[in-house]
Amino acid sequence: MSLHYVVLLLGSNLGDTKSNLNQAIAKIENCLGKIIKTSEMIETQPIEFESTNIFRNIAIGLTTTISPYNFLNAVKSIEKDMGRELDSSAVGGYIDRIIDIDIVTFNNINFESKKLKIPHHKHLCEREFSKALLDSLNIK
Repeated sequence: MSLHYVVLLLGSNLGDTKSNLNQAIAKIENCLGKIIKTSEMIETQPIEFESTNIFRNIAIGLTTTISPYNFLNAVKSIEKDMGRELDSSAVGGYIDRIIDIDIVTFNNINFESKKLKIPHHKHLCEREFSKALLDSLNIK
């Protein structure tokens, strides 16, 4: 089996955001692979939608043997287990959420399908908070 290096960005703006992120990280390590790097947790304002709830975000790097598509399905399962019913594609935009887990990079592949686009362009190039978190993992 091949070992893949994956970078994820996690966010939460409902409930105990720090606990939500820690719970998601534990589930990721339990189900998806070994976490190698972790950024600091930071608080950010919502982007691309209005909300009074502040986000807490973190980036993690991990190794996995799971394929990109199966990895995405596992991420969506973790989100659902934690109480997230619908993602942004299902509701047609961004809303408050207990947990959001985005695949930023997966090895150095470029992949695009209806459900998954790697790398995650917005996190790599457009969102300043994402770029700062990813820089702390030495991801460019």
